[in-house]
Amino acid sequence: MGQAIIVRDVSKIFKITPFRNDSLRQNLQRAIKFAFHKNVLFPALTDINFEVAEGEVFGIIGMNGSGKSTLLKILSKIMVPTRGRVELFGKINTLLEVGTGFHPELTGRENIFLNGSILGLSRQEIKSKFDAIVDFSEVESFLDTPVKHYSSGMFVRLAFAVAANLDPDILIVDEVLSVGDAAFQKKCIQKMEEEVLQGRTVLFVSHNMDQVRRLCNRVMLLHQGRIKHIGKPVETIGKYLTEFQEPADNNWHKPEERRGTGTVRMVQFLILDENRQPSEVLVSGSGYIFRLFYQSQYERLSYVDFVLKWKSLDDVILFSLHSKFNFPLADPINGTGYLDCIIDRFPLNAGRYLVDVTIDQEYELADVVNDAFVVDVVKGSYYPTGDLPDPSLSVLIDARWSLPESK
Repeated sequence: MGQAIIVRDVSKIFKITPFRNDSLRQNLQRAIKFAFHKNVLFPALTDINFEVAEGEVFGIIGMNGSGKSTLLKILSKIMVPTRGRVELFGKINTLLEVGTGFHPELTGRENIFLNGSILGLSRQEIKSKFDAIVDFSEVESFLDTPVKHYSSGMFVRLAFAVAANLDPDILIVDEVLSVGDAAFQKKCIQKMEEEVLQGRTVLFVSHNMDQVRRLCNRVMLLHQGRIKHIGKPVETIGKYLTEFQEPADNNWHKPEERRGTGTVRMVQFLILDENRQPSEVLVSGSGYIFRLFYQSQYERLSYVDFVLKWKSLDDVILFSLHSKFNFPLADPINGTGYLDCIIDRFPLNAGRYLVDVTIDQEYELADVVNDAFVVDVVKGSYYPTGDLPDPSLSVLIDARWSLPESK
């Protein structure tokens, strides 16, 4: 099997200028001011080297700003590298940010034919695939509406349907699938799997680690424009989550900026596995201790309720755990210390989740950290067979089925 993509010594450097679209006078004044200043150079990509085989699903992961989108634009020939070379063997189709390659004034129908012609297909070839595109996109009722009136979800449906059904040799898919609903995301993943079975190559960029793990043969980790690792999905994802994961954007370390009375505040949070070792990635069905450290100006506290609220990335609450359901609120506790929430069999399916941490004291909100931390979960043996539902079904229930004895 040959190579579908070869990237050699690719670098991309942007010049950062201080100019904006102001008046002519303002721009001239600014030009004089910075006439003797050197240009600021920003290396978006540095010495990128990799190959992708025909029929391979190659994942690219990394924090925001790591260079993923720049690399995809170079591979899609939207952008040229500052140095280095890219070789693509076959017809390529890309699905980058919402709206790329679509003319907003044209209808959905017209954009299908426009994209097909850009790919070099004849009108007759596009017509032969037209019904499949429309069926997949589920936007038939809006086909003769200008796409500028489409919602982002409708846009992605049609864009993916066009990209995947025009039979490219190489399909490049960026994070746009996060716009669609869970059912459509599943449909897209199944379509990409079908494309691979037909020998097509897929480049897949996503922040959904479970999708990357399930779909990709190999994964590349980018950080600050450089390749940090290329390898099997599990090892590359593990390296990303433990070494390069973007911290949650919250006020965890700024208690003075948090809501609440402040009579008791959270100061630290740890996740420990069954051996009481810190754990970065959780496994469905395994046991964990969620240790919450708190402090107060008082020696003893009563009527305190600690709450862990588990949410999906789109802010849907999955379940919450309250300490008050395990011991009476009236029982006093130390004013400073820690509390363990113990889960014997972790009940979430593979995916990424957010956790809000709240403390109520004397029936008032004392402290809250929204999105206190991000939890990545991988598939484990929650049920006896080892199988789990589709990841779109997040919560796992510890239930058993039984059959009557045969007579």
